[in-house]
Amino acid sequence: MNDPVVFERDLLAVQIPDGTALTVPGGTRGYVMQVLGGNYTLRLETGHLVRVAGKDAPLIGQAIPPEVAEPSAGGDVESQVWTQLKTCYDPEIPVNIVDLGLIYGLDVEDGADGKVVKVTMTLTAPGCGMGQVLKDDVESKVRAIPGVVDASVELTFEPPWGPDRMTEEAQLELGFY
Repeated sequence: MNDPVVFERDLLAVQIPDGTALTVPGGTRGYVMQVLGGNYTLRLETGHLVRVAGKDAPLIGQAIPPEVAEPSAGGDVESQVWTQLKTCYDPEIPVNIVDLGLIYGLDVEDGADGKVVKVTMTLTAPGCGMGQVLKDDVESKVRAIPGVVDASVELTFEPPWGPDRMTEEAQLELGFY
């Protein structure tokens, strides 16, 4: 990656790792570190890392990632939820939250007007500043599934997350083997 970018105008981004909103001034230069889950992780020339929403990609001279598209109807809702969860990434880790082992539970229930989805998940560290960002990302992507009328995420730290919760592929990709 490391493709250079220039912010065409002031743009609201999320600062990594603390998860706070940050307005990046127009003209700021940076570099694409990763494009995953429909979002861009950039390293600004100041050294700061920021997450830019995929919908804002044209404002940094990049294409909107295909993951930004709405999920298609069809198939059972639970399978669609798992598919959507695999498009959610911590912006510092190039592995999706399912393969990282952050999902502890998934419950799909029939509601009055459609499906209600409850996800129980954890974070790699209790003090992770990106927790609310990840939670919002999961809820938004799950709510976008046709037939889902509500989605919620409960964060838990019991049991604590550890690298042993990752899939073998994730452990290999991150150098744990």
